[in-house]
Amino acid sequence: MIRIVIAEDQRMLLGALAALLDLEDDMTVVGRASNGEEAIELVHLHKPDICIMDIEMPAKSGLDAAEELKNLNCKVMILTTFARPGYFERALKAGVRSYMLKDSPSEELASCIRSVMAGRRIYAPELVDDAYSQQSQSQLTEREKEVLQLISDGKNTKEIAGQLFITTGTVRNYISGILEKLGVSNRVEAVTRFKEKGWFK
Repeated sequence: MIRIVIAEDQRMLLGALAALLDLEDDMTVVGRASNGEEAIELVHLHKPDICIMDIEMPAKSGLDAAEELKNLNCKVMILTTFARPGYFERALKAGVRSYMLKDSPSEELASCIRSVMAGRRIYAPELVDDAYSQQSQSQLTEREKEVLQLISDGKNTKEIAGQLFITTGTVRNYISGILEKLGVSNRVEAVTRFKEKGWFK
């Protein structure tokens, strides 16, 4: 019997997923969580084979939870509406075995679970295609990402320079590079583009 924990913050969907999987002869849902923190607790408590998680949840996201569960025997599967390259990249780094989109046919879920249990990895085809296209890759350096994160936090050039112990001229150089790489004309557009791709942690 495949033991499953589901983490989903929409209660109706959580109930529907649990009911759907409990209909399968070889599966049983042993825990239901409404956020990433609860999911981690339930995985430690019930030691399931599979944990199916949404990404954007209160308290702790599915990706944060997946990173914490990486070294346990529980196989993590992501089920989300977000086909964002940045999310997919983080999921791969966290060792997630499956990344499915919620608009997939419902019968695919049970099949996907069995495939993951058999040692396979199942990822939405459109995400795999996107991940290999040059435009989907975050080309920013770690320092450029730091600068952009501080911009998104509302910091100005002087404050960023002070926080990163660099000169204001260096900050401006980083910002110029960021705008060029992202193909945008100002800071607001840069932050928006980065968020759209799901590259902010």
